[in-house]
Amino acid sequence: MDEYTRPHPDNAALLTIDVQNDFTLPGSAAEIDGTAAAVPRMRRLVETFREDGQPIVHVVRLYEADGSNVDRCRRAAVEADADIVRPGTDGAELVDELKPSPARADAERLLDGEFQQVGQREWLSYKPRWGAFYGTGLDEFLDARDVDTVVVCGCNFPNCPRTTIYEASERDYRIVFVPDATSGVYERGRQELADIGVAVRSTAAVEDWLFGDVSIGE
Repeated sequence: MDEYTRPHPDNAALLTIDVQNDFTLPGSAAEIDGTAAAVPRMRRLVETFREDGQPIVHVVRLYEADGSNVDRCRRAAVEADADIVRPGTDGAELVDELKPSPARADAERLLDGEFQQVGQREWLSYKPRWGAFYGTGLDEFLDARDVDTVVVCGCNFPNCPRTTIYEASERDYRIVFVPDATSGVYERGRQELADIGVAVRSTAAVEDWLFGDVSIGE
C-alpha cells in the first residue's frame, strides 16, 4: 500500500455494522447466516479498540412498525407485521457480547440522528439505509475526533458492510476490512476491495497492527 491508502492506527475508529439480536441470534426474526459465528472475532476487535482507547461506533438499523423508514425490499414485510429490529425491542439491541454496559439503545435519540454514548469512547449510531454514512452525521462525527482510518466488521458483507466501505472510500478514508469478523464474505468481494485500496486483514493482524507490532499496509 502507498502513502495515500496506508491505514493509520493512531487515527483509527472501529465500525461494527448491524450486529443486532434479530440479525445474529440463531432462530431470530431475520437471522443472517454466519453472523453468530463471527461474533467472537468482532468481540476481540472491540476489546482491542477499547484497550487502546480508540473510538468505536456500533452502527444499527431500526425499522418503524409502519415501514416508513424501511428499505423498499423489506418494507412490505414490515408493513405486514414482520417484527424486525423494531425500536425498543430486544431484537433491535446490540448483541450482548459487544455491549460495553447493560444500557439499552435509546431509539428515539438514535432515530433523531444523535450518537448515543455507551462507553468511554463508544457510541451507537442509527443508519436509515445500507451504508453507515448515508443520511447520517458519521463523517462529521469521525472528523471531529481526527479519524482518518476506519476498520469495518459486522453483519452481511454484500449489503451493509460493503456499502459502508464504498461510502468511506468516496470520502477518502483509509480503510481496513476484517473478513473473519464479518458474515457473508466471498472471495470476489474481498478482491474488489483490495483493488480500491482497502487493507483486507484478519482479526489477529488488526490486533497486532493497532498495538504497533506490525504494519498493516505492507
